[in-house]
Amino acid sequence: MALNDDDLKARMNRFVPPTAAILGQEILEIDSAAGRVKMKFQPIDACRNPMGNVQGGIVVAMLDDAAAFAAIIKSGKRIGIPTIELKTSFFAPAKAGVPLYAEGRCLKLGKRVAFMEADLFDEEGTLLARLTTSAIPIELDGPSKLVDRQ
Repeated sequence: MALNDDDLKARMNRFVPPTAAILGQEILEIDSAAGRVKMKFQPIDACRNPMGNVQGGIVVAMLDDAAAFAAIIKSGKRIGIPTIELKTSFFAPAKAGVPLYAEGRCLKLGKRVAFMEADLFDEEGTLLARLTTSAIPIELDGPSKLVDRQ
């Protein structure tokens, strides 16, 4: 039986990738039909760069998760979504110690390739960074590597 979007959101917030604790990840909204996810992040202090902002690679990790989650929820099944390529444009620093918000969108989910994008915003809605990416959807079986957040 397929889960509705609210049940899927609850499950995805409970069973998370190990990096979720580092990134302070929480799924806020899912639209599986549209392949769209909204997420909140609050990375741990160790994710700061020498200027005190969130380090750029951490920003990329947050956006990569948002984009991948969008493809996963659009697929409606258990898939992995290994990246083929990605590009990130940075528009403003991501301030540390405050919530950051991402919207991931699956633009096209094919059998051999998926195209996604994700944007990162601050609390005022300022666009901080945009990621575009493509990946290979792979159906998974066997145990997952997710962590039960409880």
